[in-house]
Amino acid sequence: MITRRTLLAASAAATAAAAVPVRAEPIERLPLWPGRPPGGEGVTAKDEWVKRSPTGDADDIAWPHVATPMLNVVPAEKPDGSALLMIPGGGYARVALGRTGSSIARHFAARGTTVFELLYRLPHDGWAAGPDAPLQDAQRAMRLIRAGAARWKIDPARVGAMGFSAGGHLTARLGSRASLATYAPVDAADRLSARPVALGLFFPVITMRLPEAHGGSRKELLGTSPSEEQVRRFSAEHDLPADMPPTLVAHAADDPVVQPANSLILFAALQAAKLPSELMIFEKGGHGLPLVDPDGTPHPWPGLFERFARRHGL
Repeated sequence: MITRRTLLAASAAATAAAAVPVRAEPIERLPLWPGRPPGGEGVTAKDEWVKRSPTGDADDIAWPHVATPMLNVVPAEKPDGSALLMIPGGGYARVALGRTGSSIARHFAARGTTVFELLYRLPHDGWAAGPDAPLQDAQRAMRLIRAGAARWKIDPARVGAMGFSAGGHLTARLGSRASLATYAPVDAADRLSARPVALGLFFPVITMRLPEAHGGSRKELLGTSPSEEQVRRFSAEHDLPADMPPTLVAHAADDPVVQPANSLILFAALQAAKLPSELMIFEKGGHGLPLVDPDGTPHPWPGLFERFARRHGL
């Protein structure tokens, strides 16, 4: 069952324990689709956000309903040509994303990478694609980033993706299903590749198989009684293609929300397929890896991911 505690912990993109000081440049927010998103006939959901904590920051919000999927564009201070699509979590019940740029996005922007944070649609709002509606948005986001490469001073060959919790599941599916035709093309951008050059998956939901599956994400995606075929199709460890992007997976051993077994399952599948991959299991961290540890020491995960992603073309 998804509890308030689970939802509050669901996305590292909004829950870093402390932020490395970076310059807070204004960000751009733009819709993914030129009109109504695909498969929206009969959808009555409206964009809706709620505060994640009554006493929290004004931008510490989550979206239980998304009618207008968006990108937050967090500009690099000194663009080096690299870009990241950042996909937050929320157990597929909400999307834990603010409107002013997360501390994690700004951390990477301070290091030269332009970051695009994704507000994606949720299956429970009744989109025709059902559990593939979030994947439609992730694919479209990657194509829009490449289509606007000159505008944002990025190299279209150097676009990676990173995801947190349920956003890690969506990011893994984006990597393995980048070429899957999930919607009819709507403009020239849809002729571009949706494949990230590298992936970072942090405390990710991966499998829909019990008992390792995160129960809330599984229920939101597949309902209460999914078929074996559905479980397999939406378990991100299956059917990895030969062109699966190089993937780094990181988890805390003491995660009380998403079992670390999820990361182990995916890493084993990546290794079995002989795909470039790296695994980090940290002793402490819970459901979320901070930028800075409680003692003030910078956490190693951003640097480890940056090193891995740069090695593979970011």
